[in-house]
Amino acid sequence: MGKIKRALISVTDKSGVAEFASELAKMGVDIVSTGGTARVIREAGVEVKDISEITGFPEMMDGRVKTLHPLVHGGLLNVRDNADHRKAMEENNIEDIDLVCVNLYRFEQTVAKPDVDIDEAIENIDIGGPSMLRSAAKNWKYVTVVTDPADYEVVLAEMKASGGETTTETRKRLAARVFAVTAHYDSAIADYLEGELAAGEEFAPTLRLELDCRQVLRYGENPHQTAAFYVDATVAEPSVSTARQLSGKDLSFNNIIDINAALEIVKDFADPAISVIKHTNPCGAATGSDLVEVYKAAYAGDPVSAFGSIVGVNRPVTPELADEIASPDRFVEAIIAPSFDKEAVKVLQTKPKWGKNVRLLEVGEMGSARDAEYDMKRVVGGLVLQGRDTVADEFADLKTATKREPSAQELADLKFGWIICKHVKSNAVVLAKDGALLGAGAGQMSRVDSAMIAVRKAGERAKGSVVASDAFFPFPDALMVCADAGATAAIQPGGAKNDPVVIEAADDRDLAMVLTGMRHFKH
Repeated sequence: MGKIKRALISVTDKSGVAEFASELAKMGVDIVSTGGTARVIREAGVEVKDISEITGFPEMMDGRVKTLHPLVHGGLLNVRDNADHRKAMEENNIEDIDLVCVNLYRFEQTVAKPDVDIDEAIENIDIGGPSMLRSAAKNWKYVTVVTDPADYEVVLAEMKASGGETTTETRKRLAARVFAVTAHYDSAIADYLEGELAAGEEFAPTLRLELDCRQVLRYGENPHQTAAFYVDATVAEPSVSTARQLSGKDLSFNNIIDINAALEIVKDFADPAISVIKHTNPCGAATGSDLVEVYKAAYAGDPVSAFGSIVGVNRPVTPELADEIASPDRFVEAIIAPSFDKEAVKVLQTKPKWGKNVRLLEVGEMGSARDAEYDMKRVVGGLVLQGRDTVADEFADLKTATKREPSAQELADLKFGWIICKHVKSNAVVLAKDGALLGAGAGQMSRVDSAMIAVRKAGERAKGSVVASDAFFPFPDALMVCADAGATAAIQPGGAKNDPVVIEAADDRDLAMVLTGMRHFKH
């Protein structure tokens, strides 16, 4: 590549730029800059030339035109060992630019403001910056291009170690980053403008996704499938994607899916809650005031299935809870929670068979706010997109359809069962009592089969329980399976042609039934 002799610096993010320019100048690099960046560098006592001194043209049109000039882009794009290029450089008095340091106007921050108008947004579309970045990145064999202040130290260290050069590997890496940055920038502009054109329409004509690879996984759902975990860096909501792993083995594909399911359940509860997940479905869940008792109730939902499960908690994990989870006859794959007490981590790391295996993930404090994210499901050749299945007040329109109103305890259990049912694969039927899941029938083609599985899981505990169904009962059969087992109340969306028949059957058994007016299919 050769020694860096001339650098062009023009940045929106001024952090560290004066120090960077100062170190470059100490190594004999001539600094060329623009507007506010040049002022910051001069104030640090570093000699700098304005871009207008190079181009012979002043910055004009409110700064819209300043670097779009052959004397700039020729200095960036020329192939240093190409004789024709060198001849053109000499004939047109173009000098090499060996390093470019540019970051872009804050377009995304601008359009995120609630009161921004399109004129302000347009003025924050950077033209010269992306052009310089792309020119420099295209010519990475000869030009070093920096977009992130975090890379200043790397570039300076390599220059100091080599007498003014950077390595081929670094230039290539930085160039690749440029095209990722400009692709993201252009996508943000396109998304904004398409949104302006499609005002009032929720779904844009083009969906652009940008996800960063967090981890290459050992394999996918099965050992013969390759897999990786990609995350959306813009999402701040507590989630498996934002979680920090404290200890344990690397996450697997199935771990990630199940951990997500475990956390999403407990996020739906304001009171302390714990979920126990197996194959994305809750085999246990409970809510209450004492975390240890809540876990005992959740574990009791299906102790057989709970072995090798994922546990979600919406409160910090205490040493007492950790000790209960890590009982000698139990094992879980992972625990996700807002945080872990230091002693709790010690308990989980020192128990036999637990320490090196169980994954501990913390997500920080969980509030009620959720990112305006969409739920996506991939199909071959495309994907379907939908709003997330979240409701501000699930029970605002509850209506009692039967002669008997539910008791206060039944109503509390109905609400609990309804929330759990939302997280069970359809067709979903669950039995609950005293704030705990007793049995879940998940993913069956027939609602009757789901009811039978829920009853079988609950066993004798089904007496005095309540039943929740994610969609309406088309016939009384599934409801009667639960009633025969001892269920005393039911919650369901309603809306079936046979609602009167189902309600009459409930009345005949003295069941209380409430209707939500909404369903919660989970395919």
